[in-house]
Amino acid sequence: MSHPRNPLRFNVGFIVSQEVGYSHQFDFDFHKLQVADDLELRHFRGVAHVGRTPQGLYLQAHFEAQLTVECVRCLSNFEQTVAFDIEELYAFSRRSVTDSGLILPEDANLNLRPLVRDYALLEIPINPICKPDCKGLCLQCGQNLNEADCGHMHPQDESPFSTLKDLLDL
Repeated sequence: MSHPRNPLRFNVGFIVSQEVGYSHQFDFDFHKLQVADDLELRHFRGVAHVGRTPQGLYLQAHFEAQLTVECVRCLSNFEQTVAFDIEELYAFSRRSVTDSGLILPEDANLNLRPLVRDYALLEIPINPICKPDCKGLCLQCGQNLNEADCGHMHPQDESPFSTLKDLLDL
């Protein structure tokens, strides 16, 4: 059962007492989810499988969501869909800890919020573009060229390799 204030926190204590190999599925579906001060996910959906191993609880999850990002060409905000998988071990003791350093809390409540935030941020493109044919901004007046043509002449590419671009059109 998830907690109302933190819907990505849920109790897995009943899995600890099960035999090795037992697993349980947790489903997530939220219209809007504030993961951190700097990240809000919309249409957040996913499933998490938590399985009992000799070393701890193994989490396998797949999540999808939408978030707002800014286009690097025209500076307009647009919706970006992200999808990511999480695989982590919540160890029972320090000697079973993996590189992630996760240990099962004493209250047996897993909080996926930090993991979801980190994995979602890693899926955002470095240079997000709203659409493949985005024209960007006018270099002289700043007009968004996707919305209107301002009439300014736009400089041709003066790179010595600019003629090679024509070969792509053949």
